[in-house]
Amino acid sequence: MRIPSTVLLVAVILIPGMVAECADPAPLKKPRPPVVLTERAKRLHARCLVVDGHNDLPWMMRTKAGSSFKKVDIAKPVPQFHTDIPRLRKGNVGAQFWSAYPPANTRQQHRAARFTLEQIDLIRRMVKRYPETFEMAGTADDVLRIRKKGKIACLIGVEGGHAIENSISLLRIYYGLGVRYMTLTHSDTIEWADSATDKPKHGGLSPFGEEVVREMNRLGMLVDISHVSVETMKDALRVSKAPIIASHSSARAVADHARNVPDDVLKLVKKNRGVIMVNFFSGFVVPSSAKQMTKMFEVSRALQKKYPDERDYKREYAKWRRGQKIAAGTIHDVVDHIDHIVKVAGVDCVGIGSDFDGVTKLPKQLDDVGSYPLITQELLNRGYSDAQVKKIMGGNALRALREAEAVAKTLRKDEG
Repeated sequence: MRIPSTVLLVAVILIPGMVAECADPAPLKKPRPPVVLTERAKRLHARCLVVDGHNDLPWMMRTKAGSSFKKVDIAKPVPQFHTDIPRLRKGNVGAQFWSAYPPANTRQQHRAARFTLEQIDLIRRMVKRYPETFEMAGTADDVLRIRKKGKIACLIGVEGGHAIENSISLLRIYYGLGVRYMTLTHSDTIEWADSATDKPKHGGLSPFGEEVVREMNRLGMLVDISHVSVETMKDALRVSKAPIIASHSSARAVADHARNVPDDVLKLVKKNRGVIMVNFFSGFVVPSSAKQMTKMFEVSRALQKKYPDERDYKREYAKWRRGQKIAAGTIHDVVDHIDHIVKVAGVDCVGIGSDFDGVTKLPKQLDDVGSYPLITQELLNRGYSDAQVKKIMGGNALRALREAEAVAKTLRKDEG
């Protein structure tokens, strides 16, 4: 039976809640076309110093290859990974922060420092094994010098403040081994800093946490606010005299996940001259996927408690993840985050921090380390100038490192 339109109109006006039932559904978002690489973008990308803030190849090598480059030779294509040397060349990567990651549960096991040192060793062995491709860098000038030789400058980021086991001395040792940033927490709140994905205990940084930030400033080690709570972000920005980074986080206003940075913090980052390096994980950058992944760290902790054996935990967590049918999204979703950060914090405060080889789902056209030229292309498509593209692709990250070095020099000079 067809209801006359006049009756429908009366129903809409008189019956509360009837609008949603009678109105036409909201139109579906029109799919955005794939990005097509042009010669102009290729030429520009070749002139960019591409700096990626976070790559988990070292952890992938540990878990899938027994930390052996004999078992998995990255000089050849490794399709099961996101990263290998041929694709790093294709992506024109100029400098890479390799993640030295000790899982959060190593804190309870009192093995965090051991895991961290083993991962640092793996990175340094990789550089030594492939000297025609890689060279360790300690400063911004090193990065430029190494890139001029056609090599990829390698820097280390420690992912999680539990790695220092509450020891400032360990922090200094890590710096001496090439660590140039430390993420203040990972998924769990630690003794001196609150995580974004765990219950808060300190309301941000504890007094010792503030001491850690000051010592990082004195060393010239970048303070990384990825993974931390909003209160910890704000405390770090208040205490730090040097630019901070978020090595692999995105914009919370675009995709509402605790791993992303809210607008009020982005405004503080602008004042600090820091850099938010946009993460590529679909679960953090695609709005609908971010909603589905809000409990990922909570579920992980619960399963670790339920299944003490690591193999059992990995099996059950993989089973849970398979049940989360998240949308992959596209390269456009990632560049939406760049756009938003530029709008709120400015073009000097955004970079890229892919999280390649540390994530399970990536947006279409951002499949691996060879795909960075497509970001350059999409930035040009959206009206960014050549100079702005160069800043986003790596110039901002290098500038933050250089300014952190200058702050460290001043602080050490003031010590007499």
